[in-house]
Amino acid sequence: MLLRLFLLFTIVPVVELALLIRIGGLLGLGPTLLLVVGTGAAGAWLARREGLRAWLAVRDELQGGGLPGESLVHALLILAAGVVLITPGVLTDIAGILLLIPPVRRRLLARVRGWLGRQVEGGAIRVVGGPGVRFTGIHGDFGTRPGARRPTRTGQQPSGREIVIEEEEPKTD
Repeated sequence: MLLRLFLLFTIVPVVELALLIRIGGLLGLGPTLLLVVGTGAAGAWLARREGLRAWLAVRDELQGGGLPGESLVHALLILAAGVVLITPGVLTDIAGILLLIPPVRRRLLARVRGWLGRQVEGGAIRVVGGPGVRFTGIHGDFGTRPGARRPTRTGQQPSGREIVIEEEEPKTD
C-alpha cells in the first residue's frame, strides 16, 4: 500500500508536468494556463452543484428514517472529484470531471460493489455481528445470499479487515 501511494504521488505529478509542458509547447503559455485555471474553475462549480444535489439526497434519506448508502457514496465521490479538480493538471482535471458525471459514478459504484462483494465472499473481509444481524451495505444483503459468509457472534475480536456491525438489544419495559 505504501508503495502504491509513493508511486501515485511521484508518477502522477511527473506525468502531469510532462503533459503541461507538451501542451504549453503546442498552445503557448497563456492558453495552457487558461486551460488549467478554466477547467479547475468549471470543475469546482460543477462539484459544488453536484455536491449540493448529493447532500440533499443524503439528507432526504436520513430524514426519511433510512441510512444513506448509495447517496452517501455519490457524495464522497463528488468530494473526491472536487479535491482532484483543485489539483492543477490535465489528467486530474479529466478524472475529476468524469467523477462529476452521474452515469460514470454509477458505473464506478457498481465496480466497487462487485469488488467488495468478492472480498466478503472470499473471506478477505469478514462481517461480524450478533444473532439476527444482517449486513445490507454496499453490495446488498450478505447475510442471506447463498454461499455468503455468515456473521460471527458478537464478542469475538475482529481482525483489522472486518466490518463490525452491532445490533442494539431490544428494550423491554
